[in-house]
Order: sequence, then structure tokens, then C-alpha cells
Amino acid sequence: MTDKTDQASRQLGSLDRLIHDPTRLMLMSILFVVESADFVYLKNRTNLTAGNISSHMTKLENAHYVNVKKSFVGKRPQTMFRLSKKGRDAFENYRAALDEALSSLPKTDQNS
Repeated sequence: MTDKTDQASRQLGSLDRLIHDPTRLMLMSILFVVESADFVYLKNRTNLTAGNISSHMTKLENAHYVNVKKSFVGKRPQTMFRLSKKGRDAFENYRAALDEALSSLPKTDQNS
């Protein structure tokens, strides 16, 4: 292995594992580009089950990455999610670390 490969491996190994989970990465990515999103919006955008969204959002909420606001619209419950400052910073750091790690890998010859 080259020094760059070693460096990339170390960087990839130090990624925020809470965000790195594919489902939470998808949810965080959506919340990163919108001001806030309700449960129905996330369900429609991700095709995840309600239980799956709830489970992953609870983990993100417990880490203080996501703020959750529950209310009623008429007689219907509405759950709104928004990235907290900590969550936005964590996502930006994750994205920068992933980009740096992957860009430091050497290019390969596709014909090899």
C-alpha cells in the first residue's frame, strides 16, 4: 500500500459512524439541503418505513444532530425534523473527510 492509500484508510476509518450508516446518511443528506422536513416528506423521499425513519431519527436526535418538533395540524399529528447546528457541522465535517479520503486515493488504470 502507498502512503496515500494508508492515509485514505485512516481517514475512512475515522468517519462519524453515526452518519456513515446508509439510512442515516440519506436522512442527513435530505435535511442538509432543506430548512426542515416533516415525517411524510421523508417517507416519500426515501421509501423507508415509518418505523425505520423513527428508529434512525431517534438515534440522530439522541446525538443532538436533529431537532424534532411535534405538533398538530388540525387534528393530525405532524413531526418536523431539522438539522441542529451540531448536526449541520457534523455533516459538513463528514462530507469534507469523505471527500478528502476518496480524493487522496490514486487513480487506477481501467484497462488493468
